[in-house]
Amino acid sequence: MSTLNIDEIMNPPGRVQTLRRIVESVADRAAPLIDLYRPYVDGLSNLPSDGRFLLVGNHTQFGVEGLLIPYLVRRETGMRVRPLADRNFGRMRGLPGDLLAAAGAVVGAPETAGELMRHNEPILVFPGGGREIAKFKGEEHTLRWQGRAGFARLSVENNYPIVPVGLVGGDDVYRSLTTRGGRWERLSQGLAERLSGRADMAVPLMRGVGPTLIPRPQRTYLRFGAPIATAKPARVANDKWVATVKQCTQESLEQTIADLLEVRNGDPYRELNPLAWQKAKRPPIED
Repeated sequence: MSTLNIDEIMNPPGRVQTLRRIVESVADRAAPLIDLYRPYVDGLSNLPSDGRFLLVGNHTQFGVEGLLIPYLVRRETGMRVRPLADRNFGRMRGLPGDLLAAAGAVVGAPETAGELMRHNEPILVFPGGGREIAKFKGEEHTLRWQGRAGFARLSVENNYPIVPVGLVGGDDVYRSLTTRGGRWERLSQGLAERLSGRADMAVPLMRGVGPTLIPRPQRTYLRFGAPIATAKPARVANDKWVATVKQCTQESLEQTIADLLEVRNGDPYRELNPLAWQKAKRPPIED
């Protein structure tokens, strides 16, 4: 990536900076509303104080993680997170593109991420990409990385710590009615390919409240895991170490999701029942 491009990212045009102030002001004013839903948030103390970390998360069907994680990190540390957006979203022009830039998002290309790491920026990536959002029946609360290891390679190259961040609740807002491999997936996949040129964006039939698409009220559970060091040991092949870092990150994230599911299953407030407000599960008190 050229110096000009990184300069545009670090010092965006005035219109983007104005939008950023508006977005951050709205987010600050939304704090009471977010607290009203009482999201379960654990592990914020695991965030390195110098800002040099790569947040690696899981996508859910509701997509709230893309907004909640940067919001919580900024509220806790004062640092703006750089989400790596899908190339198609990142190339949007006009107001949509300016809004993405105002939120700190950049195109999820290796060159961009590498430059951000060299500038010690906090970064957020979802290795599953957009295809991890659409969950067919039985795929809820699972990772769909399908061999993607670019995040691990970049972290190793730049000795950038990885902080796994798992979220549960977004896959409970809608219920998937169709399974992968069936007739509906083939129909949906063909339609998505004609509209977007991508063959990996099939969408299942879903329902929310009753037979509608009204979102089902669900509490959100989020945990920031312990940082994973990525400095390559001596006499270990680079490719082998990249695979090790990827596996460690995936296993940590899967364990986090499993632990949060256990918390959710025992939480009387999981469906945001106001009568269960005082009995809501709370994260352990951090030292």
